[in-house]
Amino acid sequence: MNPTVDIIYNYFPKLTEKQKEQFAKLEELYPLWNDQINVISRKDIESLYLKHVLHSLAIGKFVGEFTAKTRILDVGTGGGFPGIPLAILFPEVQFHLVDSIGKKIKVVREIAEALGLTNVEADHIRAEQLDYKYDFVVSRAVTRLGDFIPWVQNKIERKDKNGIPNGILYLKGGDLKEEIKEARVKAELHPISHYFKEDFFDTKYVMYIAM
Repeated sequence: MNPTVDIIYNYFPKLTEKQKEQFAKLEELYPLWNDQINVISRKDIESLYLKHVLHSLAIGKFVGEFTAKTRILDVGTGGGFPGIPLAILFPEVQFHLVDSIGKKIKVVREIAEALGLTNVEADHIRAEQLDYKYDFVVSRAVTRLGDFIPWVQNKIERKDKNGIPNGILYLKGGDLKEEIKEARVKAELHPISHYFKEDFFDTKYVMYIAM
């Protein structure tokens, strides 16, 4: 049996009623849009809250909170992960969701609008084409780290305003030692199993790279 929205409420007990409603609405919105434009694999849509929403929110568990008006770039957002769940969790934070596939951004915009998320901007553009600076870059395993970092390393604001230095928050699984070594960066690996008890997260991490 696949988890319902209650799994989000259990791990995040301090959600407002508005946030609860927004998270609950995802169960209606994603299947609706996924039938028109495939942004989540058919076999995963039933595991929406576990494999996509809760997974995205691991970044929230690691960080704890962001300062209001923090700017976050979500690269290769696909159907809006991790950006949409994080935007619900952190309504005072500004999120810019980008993807190179235009139809996926259409889904993101429609879902953000249906949820009433005023802190989400979505664009059909590659990260390397952006001229803006952000406090953090988030992403969910879009490519190997060594390829990803050159796309975003000059997009990160130098002045810190949060409890951790500005940088990259990357969701990825498996044995990442070789990939980190190849990328020649100092990365912290935070097991998601420290935050969530489900077996799905046993080999998955929030990778944090201060920039």
